[in-house]
Amino acid sequence: MTKVFPAIDPDNYVQHALHASERMWPETNCYVDLWIEVLSASGLPPEAMLGFTLSQDFEGDQFTFFKVPLEDLEALYGIRVTELAIFDNVENHVLTQIERGRLCLLEMDSFYMPDTQGVGYGKEHGKTTVAINRIDVENRSIDYFHNAGFFRLEGDDFSGLFQHHLEEGAAPFLPYTEFAKFPEAPVSERHIRTAAERLLPQHFARRPSQNPVRAFAKVFPAQVEAMADRPFGFFHKYAFNTLRQLGANFELTASHLIWLGGEQRFGQAQHHALRIAEVAKTVQFQLARAITRRKFDALATVLDPAAEAWDLLMQDLKQSIGSASEAA
Repeated sequence: MTKVFPAIDPDNYVQHALHASERMWPETNCYVDLWIEVLSASGLPPEAMLGFTLSQDFEGDQFTFFKVPLEDLEALYGIRVTELAIFDNVENHVLTQIERGRLCLLEMDSFYMPDTQGVGYGKEHGKTTVAINRIDVENRSIDYFHNAGFFRLEGDDFSGLFQHHLEEGAAPFLPYTEFAKFPEAPVSERHIRTAAERLLPQHFARRPSQNPVRAFAKVFPAQVEAMADRPFGFFHKYAFNTLRQLGANFELTASHLIWLGGEQRFGQAQHHALRIAEVAKTVQFQLARAITRRKFDALATVLDPAAEAWDLLMQDLKQSIGSASEAA
């Protein structure tokens, strides 16, 4: 059986430090978490790709579900990601690409994924992205990257994941699928750092024109009050798409700035980013209490420290990135 990364195994896999339990947000979202682990398995620094987090905005009902731009993966690491057309059995497509040394990323149903035990597995159908490192069609088994780890599933879970239960004549199983082509020769760390330095001002230029935390704060209490009578499970979905995306995004921003030089290069910028992450974490607990007690007025100001930190972060980056551009 062929593997894209032959040296790794779910039984002894070690997560990257960006997923360490002591972080405020050890998991971010399925796509970014997956790429952190894939890059780590490739021997590449995932911290280099995180400049795109500066462009996160508030979209009215959620914060941007932040994803690494595919062009950044190519610029930094020489990894080309494109859509894979599904016109045959999905497993056959995956096997073909793995045999060519390519990693397939598929949108799958977490209902059949045992690593989501206690959340989605066997309870709730949900879309999530996985990257399959090994597939054994005959014995119904895969090893796959998902969220912050690397796992194995087999048997009935394999059949469920690939929708073997569909009746004849039913709509075909056509998950959105990408595949990653890795460069023939690994890129150097010097190349990666140079590319990251070049991308940072580009992503900074794409930052929101208005403070997104302040925009969220204006509607936050009303949004919470409106969902107070909904099933409590909806709270987790709301928190994931608002506070978790905000907090996790800017904790990764801090990691990127530290990797590029930290305080010596960017002054207090990394600390402002971490402040946003910290406030989002605290407010998530306050949100749960507000719903339980049905008291929402206090939520009007709880995000103020994060909004102020966003302004300070952008001011510091404007000064440091602008100075670097002038020096160049």
